[in-house]
Amino acid sequence: MTVGFFSPLPPARTGVADYSAELLRALAPLGSVQVNARDSDVPLYHLGNNPMHREIYGRALRTPGVVVLHDAVLHHFFLGAGSEQEYVAEFVYNYGNWSEDLARELWRRRSRSAADPEYFRYPMIKRIVERSRAVIVHNPRAAELVHEHVPGATVHEIPLLFELPDRPAQSEIIRWRAAQGVLPHTFLVGVFGHLRESKRLMALLRAFQRARRSADMMLLVAGDFVSSDLARSVEPLLRNDPGILRTGYLEERDFWLCASAVDACVNLRYPMAGETSAIAIRLMGLGKPVMMTAGEETSRFPESACVRVDPGQAEEEMLVEYLVWLARHPDDSRAIGQRAAAYIGQYHAPARVAQLYWRALEDCYHKSTSTISSV
Repeated sequence: MTVGFFSPLPPARTGVADYSAELLRALAPLGSVQVNARDSDVPLYHLGNNPMHREIYGRALRTPGVVVLHDAVLHHFFLGAGSEQEYVAEFVYNYGNWSEDLARELWRRRSRSAADPEYFRYPMIKRIVERSRAVIVHNPRAAELVHEHVPGATVHEIPLLFELPDRPAQSEIIRWRAAQGVLPHTFLVGVFGHLRESKRLMALLRAFQRARRSADMMLLVAGDFVSSDLARSVEPLLRNDPGILRTGYLEERDFWLCASAVDACVNLRYPMAGETSAIAIRLMGLGKPVMMTAGEETSRFPESACVRVDPGQAEEEMLVEYLVWLARHPDDSRAIGQRAAAYIGQYHAPARVAQLYWRALEDCYHKSTSTISSV
C-alpha cells in the first residue's frame, strides 16, 4: 500500500504544517508514504480552515481519499475561497434551498465572521465528507459534526500527535527569563499561535489586569494577529504595559524556548470550530498547566490534567480565579502539568498515533480492493 500525503509543510506558517512534518516522520517506518504523490493507493489529505488548503481541497474532491479535518468547521474557508455566488451555492448544497436567503445575509455580514457564533453553526463539510472514502478527526465534537452532515460517513477519531522536542537547557531558559525582566518567582503566563478573536485575548487581558493585583505575574503574548481589527484594538494595551511581553511569530526553536519558559498557558477557543489545538497539546506535553475552553473538543483530557474555563458570562471571572490560584500555589500548578505530560505522553505518542493512522488507511485500502475484486 502506497499512501499519498498532501498537506502544507514547513516553512509554511501554520500548525498543520508543523504537525504534518511530525506525522510524516512517525509514518515512515510503517510503509510507503509519498508527499504530493501523482498516484497512490490511498491519498491522505490534511484540511484546515484557511486558503492555504484550497488546492488540497480541490484535489480531495477530484481524487477521493482519506481526509483529515483539522478544523471541522470550514465555513471561513469558503468565505475566503471564492465569489458570493460560489459561497451561496456551497451553503445551499449543505443546508438546502431554504437556506439561500440566510447564506446571502451571512455573506453580507462576513466581516463579523471571526467572532460571530452563527458562522460556526454551519460547518459546510457535507461535500468533502461525501466525496471522501473516510474522515479522520481529533475529538468527539468533530466526529459528531461529520455525522450530522453525512450520517453514514466512516469516521476515525485519532489524537493529535505530540513529539517531544530537544528541550532548551535550563540555563538557557533562566537566561531568557532574566533578559525579559521575569524574576525567578514571577508566574509567567503564555498565549501562543495565530491571534484571532476566537482566542479571547481581550477577555484574558481584562482578567490578567485583575489577577495581577493579587499575585506576582507577567503575560507573554506570542504570535501574529490574523485580524487587523483585533490588532488595532489590542496592540496599544500590549505595548504600554511593562508586565506584558510581546513577540510575533516564533520559529520552532524560539517557540520551544518560550513554551519551556512559561509557567502556564492560556489557550481559549470560542466560538469553537471542532478543532483540537496543537498549542494546547504541545504545552501539556511539556508539562505545563493549560487553561482551555470547556467543550466536547476538550472532553478527552482528564479533569486533573488541565484547567477548563466555561465560555460565556463566567469566562472572565474563572480566568481571574485560576490565574491567581496557579500563581499562588506553584505546587498545584506543577502537579497539573505533570499529569498533563503523562497523559499526552501515553495517548498522543508518535508511534501510537501513527499506528492508528495506518490502520485507518489500511481499512480504506482493503475496502477499495475488496470492492474492485467483487465487481
